[in-house]
Amino acid sequence: MSPRNQPLLLKALKLPPMERAELAEHLLSSFEVHSRKKIDALWAREAEGRLDAFEQGKIKVIPAHEVFKDIDKRGR
Repeated sequence: MSPRNQPLLLKALKLPPMERAELAEHLLSSFEVHSRKKIDALWAREAEGRLDAFEQGKIKVIPAHEVFKDIDKRGR
């Protein structure tokens, strides 16, 4: 990374996690628009497949509070 961009990176790293994620999303979306559409289509197909599996009772559902509790335990 060029020294000119170092202050920008340090400032960005101080942002809250959601703001950093949004910034990363904007930066990544500025590259190769045609492939982005393909990726979005693949994610949409994946989401639809997961929803179908849920509606058919083929996947296990875990309440969000349990997921976040598990993540919190792993972070320690």
